[in-house]
Amino acid sequence: MSKKGYWIAMVDVTDPETYKDYVKANAAAFEKYGAKFLVRGGRHTDPEGPVGTRHVVLEFESYEKALECYRSPEYQEALKIRLAASEAKFVIVEGHEA
Repeated sequence: MSKKGYWIAMVDVTDPETYKDYVKANAAAFEKYGAKFLVRGGRHTDPEGPVGTRHVVLEFESYEKALECYRSPEYQEALKIRLAASEAKFVIVEGHEA
């Protein structure tokens, strides 16, 4: 059984209106690659200093699927919008077996 893959992003949205377009645009890639939102916005606390105003954790069935989604043409188009509308720390990480 493959280990799950995760996208973890800590984002500062610089252009909220354009960022809404990113949210709409990323839906095609997320659906195609089976992404599941575990965290999408919500309340947060920064006990060790600022780490973004919007936080997202996406789960994929495997690390490979998480990489495929990021590299896909669908997501690369959406990414152009995100890069224009925000600054982020972003990582794709392999989970562990339960």
